[in-house]
Amino acid sequence: MNQRVLVWDVPTRVFHWLFALSFAACWYVSESDLWLSFHTFFGYLMLGLIAFRLVWGFMGGHYTRFSEFLYSPLAGLRYLRQALSGSGARYIGHNPAGSQAVYLLLALGLVVGLTGMFAQGGEEQHGAVAGWLAVSTGIIFKEAHGYLAIVMLLVVIGHLAGVAMESWLHKENLPRSMVTGFKEAAQGSAVSKPHYGVGVALLAAAIAFGIWWFFYAWHEPVAKHLGYGGAQPGLHVAFVGPKLPDNAKWRDECGGCHLAFHPNLLPARSWQKLMDGQNKHFGTDLALDDATKAAVLAFLLNNAAEHSDREAAYKINRSIKASEAPLRITETPYWVKKHAEISDAIWRSPKVKTKSNCGACHEDAEAGTFEDAAMKIPK
Repeated sequence: MNQRVLVWDVPTRVFHWLFALSFAACWYVSESDLWLSFHTFFGYLMLGLIAFRLVWGFMGGHYTRFSEFLYSPLAGLRYLRQALSGSGARYIGHNPAGSQAVYLLLALGLVVGLTGMFAQGGEEQHGAVAGWLAVSTGIIFKEAHGYLAIVMLLVVIGHLAGVAMESWLHKENLPRSMVTGFKEAAQGSAVSKPHYGVGVALLAAAIAFGIWWFFYAWHEPVAKHLGYGGAQPGLHVAFVGPKLPDNAKWRDECGGCHLAFHPNLLPARSWQKLMDGQNKHFGTDLALDDATKAAVLAFLLNNAAEHSDREAAYKINRSIKASEAPLRITETPYWVKKHAEISDAIWRSPKVKTKSNCGACHEDAEAGTFEDAAMKIPK
């Protein structure tokens, strides 16, 4: 005689679906700079969920506790072989192979989330560990983050395949049981407590985090991002990084004719060469007196690419040979590579016209930060 028993308590089900949503959302927007803030949000949410699950593994319902599905990898492989041959036993909770997927996903989720956090803190200089790492170290974490995410995706695919096989083998709908929490079990089988209060609290915490993130990360009024107030329309978030050094004389002299390109976008030798040739500055004589030239040059040299901790500065500087001193930012190898996919039609657009019109696409061009999420190509 079987009975319908509660296997998966409410907090476990809330965790499961929020965790799945977080990973899927992170993967879906991972290639878009415009949606970087959403990728980051779901990454932090995933880390918070994992922290909860680690605690709930000792305090949760009967079938949720780690002690109830603590099988060795060898036992998992043995069960997998049995299941593939059609002879795998039915488990009310996690089977030995499924338990390995749970542990792998928790471990990989934790490592993927942490490497992402350190990549953001180093390369982007944002987030919980902003400023802890150099840009170069952040790039290493970013590479690791990407490879580990691929491994996690493969484990997810294996997990889904296992769920499908187990559902077919034992003629039961496992995904539905993770929605309802119930399964058929023999009389006298252990029953989990629902823990409604903890489940509601977990869901409320996730929603509260989303609301807080919305107002934290968007920085500016929502109306502006919806296209009001003169801003370009679009539901993306432009992270605001550390404010760069500024200088009134530099901004007056260099910004009088064009955008005042921040010194961190070229190495010091390029700025030195530009200022040495100020009497023939792209066909124009700047006619700066000695005092003004000295003041502007000092600011340019002190804040050049090799002295900056910004991502754009680091990558531009790394792309230029030590023997070269380009005078145009648009001729640096990194800039060329980064803009290679932009069509000629965009460059000829009335909203762009020239490659030096950085403000046409970069909302923070004047600030000189050139954040990934602050870029939007005009239609």
